[in-house]
Amino acid sequence: MNRELKIYNSLSGEKEVFKPITEGYVGMYVCGPTVYSDVHLGNVRTFLSFDIIHRYFIHLGYKVRYVRNITDVGHLVGDADEGEDKLAQQAKVEQLEPMEVAQAYTDAYNSVMDRMNVMKPSIEPRATGHIIEQIEMIQTIIGKGLAYEVNGSVYFDVMAYNSHQHYGVLSGRVLEDLQAGAGNQSRSLEGQDEKRNPNDFALWKRASAEHIMQWSSPWGKGFPGWHIECSAMSARYLGEQFDIHGGGMDLLFPHHECEIAQSTAAHNHSPAKYWIHHNMITINGQKMAKSLGNGIMVEELFSGENPLLAQAYGPMTLRFFVLQAHYRGTLDFSNDALLAAQKGWQRMQSAFKLVDSLQTVNSDATCNVDDIVLGVQESLNDDLNTPQVIAHLFELARRINVVNDGKDSITEATKLTIKSIIHDYCEGVLGMKAEDADDNSGLDDAMSILLELRGKAKTDKNWALSDQIRDALKEKGFEIKDGKDGTTWNKI
Repeated sequence: MNRELKIYNSLSGEKEVFKPITEGYVGMYVCGPTVYSDVHLGNVRTFLSFDIIHRYFIHLGYKVRYVRNITDVGHLVGDADEGEDKLAQQAKVEQLEPMEVAQAYTDAYNSVMDRMNVMKPSIEPRATGHIIEQIEMIQTIIGKGLAYEVNGSVYFDVMAYNSHQHYGVLSGRVLEDLQAGAGNQSRSLEGQDEKRNPNDFALWKRASAEHIMQWSSPWGKGFPGWHIECSAMSARYLGEQFDIHGGGMDLLFPHHECEIAQSTAAHNHSPAKYWIHHNMITINGQKMAKSLGNGIMVEELFSGENPLLAQAYGPMTLRFFVLQAHYRGTLDFSNDALLAAQKGWQRMQSAFKLVDSLQTVNSDATCNVDDIVLGVQESLNDDLNTPQVIAHLFELARRINVVNDGKDSITEATKLTIKSIIHDYCEGVLGMKAEDADDNSGLDDAMSILLELRGKAKTDKNWALSDQIRDALKEKGFEIKDGKDGTTWNKI
């Protein structure tokens, strides 16, 4: 197996050959959900993208420590340093304790991840469980003269940091431009008079008496800033420097930029070698997000209860839809695209179900799939190019169908290779379950009954009934094929 994987590093802006800090081991941190509402389609892309990366590293033989956090405090409305905590706000709406809200939405999130066949991370730390580590890190940064306390709040001193480091190394932004306000209107000094500079960001925020989430600190009662959480938790479980830090493109600035700054301030070096960012899911050209009010909840996709949906879609259809686009490319949502993903996945599954029944020959076989194995490996090593992997798998399905139709032949060795491709790459790396795309466990049973009735009609020479069943199924989108080894079906 060729282990020379190239991944796009947002820090360098180039594809780089992946070289782990410790041979044979990978440490990866991904920003997890803020658990104040249900999971929407945009969230799914984050965790599916890194699920593929996680799975592929395991496939390559690496021992992976994958840390994906739960943000249950500190993420303020509008992603700024002012306003109400998102979780506290939702707790007031639902008239529950904040941790009740956090637990309920964490459970719902994990349920969706399970249905989507997303592998669990090695460690899933909560921000509220690591307040001590965050306070200690803040104290270190203050001790180095790179943060300051004002009225019980602590802010990172961007100007002091930038005097010997580069604030903007990840995003490519220049502090002087930010100072002038270019693309940074959300960080004006209005309402933030405590800051020395509008680009300074909160490490710790003073809590008002009515604030329902607060902890004791050297600076008084308060709560951590959003950015410090990830820096403290990644260092706690992966060390001061680890291999990969990932998240959505929307986190690149300010969240990940601030992470780099505060981690460098505390530890004298950037926390991660490789920064990986996936692109957004859009709807009508606009980013899909809970905060924008256009997020389609995953449970709505499963139930079909959304005006944008023509029907319900199963977890594997949704997974297939996401993986048909490269993780760094924009993925535009549409009902037609979901329908196409559903049909494509069903066609592929129908072909893969035929493999066990394929007849083999000892010699003179013309079907070979070595090129598909090579193509899949090259596609994955080229920055996890899942659309190309899926294209190779469709070609594999085509060749299976050709053999099944008696127009080509294979050896037993080739048949075993086909099974290995399906197991290792379709089910293993891509995480596609070998089940109906709509997660409808009763469909196979219903089709078996109908095909049995049709078979009996043919035995009884009731050709009219046999043709009637076939034609009725075709009208509903099911194709029936009669072969020497029996009758098969697939969605068309």
